[in-house]
Amino acid sequence: MFNHVQKITKQRLLGLIGSAAITLVVCLAGQVHADEKKPRTLAEQLIHDVREGKVKANSDDAGAVQELIVRRNIPITYQTINTLMHTPNAFGPGAACATCHTGKDPAKSYRGLDLSTCKGMIEGSTEEPKRAIFQAGTDPKRDILIRRLRNNRMPLGAGFHLPSDTPNYAAVKKWIVDGAKDDEHFKKNVGPLFRKANAFGPNTPACTACHMSNQEPPSFHELNLRTHAGIMLGADSVAKGVDKATKVVIPGDLDASFLWQHLVEDRMPPGISPAENRDHPSTSILSLWIKQGAKCD
Repeated sequence: MFNHVQKITKQRLLGLIGSAAITLVVCLAGQVHADEKKPRTLAEQLIHDVREGKVKANSDDAGAVQELIVRRNIPITYQTINTLMHTPNAFGPGAACATCHTGKDPAKSYRGLDLSTCKGMIEGSTEEPKRAIFQAGTDPKRDILIRRLRNNRMPLGAGFHLPSDTPNYAAVKKWIVDGAKDDEHFKKNVGPLFRKANAFGPNTPACTACHMSNQEPPSFHELNLRTHAGIMLGADSVAKGVDKATKVVIPGDLDASFLWQHLVEDRMPPGISPAENRDHPSTSILSLWIKQGAKCD
């Protein structure tokens, strides 16, 4: 899957674990003995976890990053993040992030978002509505930056070129903003859209083709978009329990409603296939940098 540039980026990111891998081989041969009275080094801890069976047997790139970097909370420097922002195909096939987001001028940089500098990343978009794209020191999975790298636009396969200001989108928008009630507007103008093919773009299936009940299979994420009650119940109600189901519509709060996000937000880089891995190793590293405080030094 990775092209030549991706392989170079991967080598840079995983280079810091090279010595640990060498130590592991030596230890497993019985030639290294850690002093249990002293705090273990990263290499020694890795060896210990292998012996205890705590290391997942996953040799792909994503598995390696999760096991060797994310789970062990390796400090991520901005230099690493800067490399990712300026490298084509860093998060999947497509242009480097800093190609389209390279300054604060909305006439030259989409949304006035500067991903070419640490300060610009922390400041976020400067075009109205101005907003930060992540909150340093927290899990950014639901923040704008990470969800735009992970979440596919719905219906699955809808292109970035499709407008999101059609009457159908406007009807859903009004319904959420007005409180997401089970009223006549929902019954006549909103509910039927989720059950109709091509409602949110040509050659796209109805939302209910994939989300038709709270049972998976066949319904993805146990999400039922056939009824108002199903929509308001949310996703994964069986796996998590009804009380802990993931709410996809927050009445009155458009930006926080996952249903709306998935209808209008395109996955980055633009044009990336929905079949591409959502949990790209580079995305995991970017998320870890944010969790660690998004430090610029």
